[in-house]
Amino acid sequence: MARGFVVEADGGSRGNPGPAGYGAVVLDPATGETLAEAAEYIGHATNNVAEYRGLIAGLRAAKALDPEASVRVRMDSKLVVEQMSGRWKIKHPDMRPLAAEAKSVLPAGQVTYEWIPREKNKHADRLANEAMDAGRKGRQWEPGAPIVRSELGLGGGVGISAQGSDPGSAHGSGSGSAGASAQGSVQDALPETAPTVGWLAAADLGTPTTFVLLRHGETALTPEKRFSGSGGTDPDLSETGRRQAQQAAISFAARGTVQAIVSSPLARCRQTAEAVASRLGLEVRIDEGLRETDFGVFEGLTFGEVRERYPAELDDWLASAKTAPPGGESFAAVARRVSLSRDKLLARYAGKTVLLVTHVTPVKTLVRLALGAPPESLFRMELSAASVSEVAYYADGNASLRLLNDTSHLR
Repeated sequence: MARGFVVEADGGSRGNPGPAGYGAVVLDPATGETLAEAAEYIGHATNNVAEYRGLIAGLRAAKALDPEASVRVRMDSKLVVEQMSGRWKIKHPDMRPLAAEAKSVLPAGQVTYEWIPREKNKHADRLANEAMDAGRKGRQWEPGAPIVRSELGLGGGVGISAQGSDPGSAHGSGSGSAGASAQGSVQDALPETAPTVGWLAAADLGTPTTFVLLRHGETALTPEKRFSGSGGTDPDLSETGRRQAQQAAISFAARGTVQAIVSSPLARCRQTAEAVASRLGLEVRIDEGLRETDFGVFEGLTFGEVRERYPAELDDWLASAKTAPPGGESFAAVARRVSLSRDKLLARYAGKTVLLVTHVTPVKTLVRLALGAPPESLFRMELSAASVSEVAYYADGNASLRLLNDTSHLR
């Protein structure tokens, strides 16, 4: 006769989005015994992402105990319970991959879902908070002291009393709004060895999310060193640019590490990205935040022409990242939207290697932010057409620059 388990899961985000973690516990419904626990700090994410990740971890833990078992999932997230029960549509496109991953763990007939009040979900809530607390200290969660269990009543939710004080709710805010999703599998167990993060020996932070940053290939404007942003003519790749895109595609195919491709909406990036995607058999996702700066009245001009026509405006622009060219966009504004895209992509592609096909300013901005460098550092980086840079992002919020302006694939 197949066994039965109760899975309680929870997730939270301190900021929504913000530092996030999940907790899940597998219980014996007859005795209330804790059979397995799982928790993880997942970096910057939303409440809904963390809740789904907790669900996936709980289902995986139950499957590891007995893949034939019937599982009763109890969560205080009305959104997750109703969506997984099929009563609510999953309208947000970023939540669908998480729901699909949860459904793939066990056959649908083995799993049922039940909403419980938050006060009945304290065990999973505690684990989620422990995971977030560990992440704040640059560590991952580790199992703690055993808990003292009270009676389990299947009629009114699973009640569990933990030793020590309740650390409070894991939720940064209500869990009714959908947020960005993080694709990829949840770790079944934490590795025992600690990698080196940058030059520091740190606690094991899991597999980093890696952004491989590819600047688009040349256009007709590139060799003439003309301002070419998102407010100009949106030129196509030149013949040289198309060749560079193919050379990049060959290089990435040989590396075999890219798992997803995201591109700026501008034509030169889409064409570069599509060349790589065609060879790797991947789809291209467009992210508006990765577009180039709008250079306003500077668009299409060389630096010398701008100096001649707009000397005062150029001086002001060079003096402050908060100053935009007339009719254009400041580097400070670009940094805000690039940061937002970065955070959304880190949540969606946690633990994966993602190729971002974009432009000079977004690449330099991601590098600058990873290094904690000041805005004026944008003027001190060289970035060639079709060059590759790389940044790894760890679960504690730190980043490591691994590569800058590599053009070896073009030689």
